[in-house]
Amino acid sequence: MRLSCALVPRPGVADLAARAERLGYSRVWLADSPALYGDVWIAVAEAAGATSRIGLGTSVLIPSLRHVVVTAAAIAHVEALAPGRLRVAFGTGFTGRRMLGQRALSLRALETTVRQLRGLLRGDEVEVDGAMTRLMHPEGVVASRPIATPIWIAANGPRGAALAGEIGDGLICAGVVPPGARDAAYLAMGSVLREGEPAASPAVLERIGPAIAVVWHGTYEAAGAGVDQLPGGKGWRAEIERFPERTRHLYVHEGHLVELTDRDRRHLAPELAGLTFTGTPAQLRERAAQLAAQGVGEIVYWPIGPDLPGELERMAAVGIR
Repeated sequence: MRLSCALVPRPGVADLAARAERLGYSRVWLADSPALYGDVWIAVAEAAGATSRIGLGTSVLIPSLRHVVVTAAAIAHVEALAPGRLRVAFGTGFTGRRMLGQRALSLRALETTVRQLRGLLRGDEVEVDGAMTRLMHPEGVVASRPIATPIWIAANGPRGAALAGEIGDGLICAGVVPPGARDAAYLAMGSVLREGEPAASPAVLERIGPAIAVVWHGTYEAAGAGVDQLPGGKGWRAEIERFPERTRHLYVHEGHLVELTDRDRRHLAPELAGLTFTGTPAQLRERAAQLAAQGVGEIVYWPIGPDLPGELERMAAVGIR
């Protein structure tokens, strides 16, 4: 089992990446959701410049947010800065598209982008938007082609997992592990409990509150009124649906995995703490063993709360290896 971390692109991300390297994390993944976070490629470059060994990743890129040639050029640039350290993951768009009022992309659109990207990185001529194109950087501007950056696919369901097996170099998932997963990366949000600290205490809920709120966000997107079946969900939905439908998407994911909105805080349900990656060191090692039995080879820990350096240190000390 490998322990990696996921960070939000923001000022100071380079220092956090350097700390993660010193603490022995395997990789630092940078999130891509432009309406919520800073730019993912700036963050990757900052992390690359502040470190020398730790792997770098994107978790996860949304194809529609950038032209595929723009993404290929960014990958080639990072490969020149930090050769062999980059891994990119692509998804259909949870917050990245939802915050723009758009539905998730189809798996077919995702597949098309990944195949185009692989061709561009090989140095091939590729058809994009009905015209042929290729990377034409002169020698020394970016990494030389062919470029073999691993491309992973983010998916939770069986169809996405099957696509990852067909066109991807790996699978990254959250919440559930698709059947038949092998050496998948699993996105985990939560906190390490201190000695005698209950998961439902105010201090812990402050640290993991955004990870609880995202359960409502995701359930509402997938099932609408089905969120009412979750603790706190009915009251949360009543508030969110006061916003006009035309602009409601701007509020559903507000603060996503960074902070609690006042609306989220009013309905915060301690019962949902068990759905986060929160527990004592012994409990988290047991959770890691259970995930390993399901086909997970890498836990990607997303620290939340007011003390991100401390969260990274405490999770590294758990001994998930």
